[in-house]
Amino acid sequence: MLNRPTLFAVIGLAIASRLLPHPPNFAFVGALGLFAGCHFRGRLAVLAPLIALLVSDLIGHLAGLRGMGFYNPIVMLTVYGGVAASGLIGVAIREKRGPVTVGLAAVTCSILFFLSSNLGVWAAGAYPLSLSGLVACYAAAVPFFQYTLAGDLFYTALTFGTLSLTQAMPTFPVLRKRCWVRL
Repeated sequence: MLNRPTLFAVIGLAIASRLLPHPPNFAFVGALGLFAGCHFRGRLAVLAPLIALLVSDLIGHLAGLRGMGFYNPIVMLTVYGGVAASGLIGVAIREKRGPVTVGLAAVTCSILFFLSSNLGVWAAGAYPLSLSGLVACYAAAVPFFQYTLAGDLFYTALTFGTLSLTQAMPTFPVLRKRCWVRL
């Protein structure tokens, strides 16, 4: 397992990925859940991406950043639930996290986030509360899914790849050291 400085670094990266200019939904939050689920123990496996999301929403709200901050509670609940699911997926693959498994898990995180967050948008009344409204909601969200998927795959490759490289480098034994992180 990884240490606390690593945890703070990846949470900081996730916050920055949401605050800096980026395509819609191209952020590190979902991949952080997957990474934290695989590499941190206890509540941190799920809390790390939720902390990053909450802090970046708070900063976005206070700074008046467009598309960030606090919004409809139903939508927020489903967005945060989709992010929490990525941590649980990471926990589920913790012992068998080869490149193919991690890649498929990243795609699964993107799909679950898409399904949960847009279900929230529909349930909050942004579309008619009917089957046709639900279909319209998901159809309108399809263009955003490509960014969610691209962001999750990019940041998953970045974090898991960087960790694999640093653990393989004999000149950085401190980075290879494993310790338990608990809250």
